[in-house]
Amino acid sequence: MTVEVKIGVQNAARELTVETDKTADEVQEALTAAIKSEGVFTLADPKGRTVIVPADKVAYLSFAQDSGRKVGFGS
Repeated sequence: MTVEVKIGVQNAARELTVETDKTADEVQEALTAAIKSEGVFTLADPKGRTVIVPADKVAYLSFAQDSGRKVGFGS
């Protein structure tokens, strides 16, 4: 199961969106560690793409879990 993470960056008009195999808790822990070390927040997707943001510039994180693809018609 993947989690979609939207990263708001200070002074940036658009947010970054990354799908990852990590849980929301693991992503939060990674950001907390990056802030404490005054380093960068790094998040990779299953395809090997990586997003790197200075931890002190992260404005917010928003999470959405992938509920799978629905097949057919209806709600």
